[in-house]
Amino acid sequence: QVQLVESGGGLVQAGDSLRLSCAASGRAFSSYTMGWFRQAPEKEREFVAAISWSDWSGGGTSYADSVKGRFTISRDNAKNTVYLQMDSLKPEDTAIYYCAATYRSTAQAMGPLGAGYWGQGTQVTVSS
Repeated sequence: QVQLVESGGGLVQAGDSLRLSCAASGRAFSSYTMGWFRQAPEKEREFVAAISWSDWSGGGTSYADSVKGRFTISRDNAKNTVYLQMDSLKPEDTAIYYCAATYRSTAQAMGPLGAGYWGQGTQVTVSS
């Protein structure tokens, strides 16, 4: 089992950058595929990005089309932390961002299948 705590959200202007962090507690962090989802007001939760568990695929990644080229997901297994670097932010990126984890899945599967573990979320607001 893994517990997830997000940090790094805030209010920024369009075009700015922000980095989210997700600290995981529990065992075998490197065996979990990690990801980020987001939920805007009155919308469904949607997949943002994922990074595969390192022991299998060398940390392959997957991104939603809406964030490709602007967001980068990475992980530091020594710190049990996953990051989401968000550049060129747009007002439509405004949402609560949730960290997610699934044991020994692939990054490509997290989007359609979701995750087994979730954080509480951190608010990102992008003003125009």
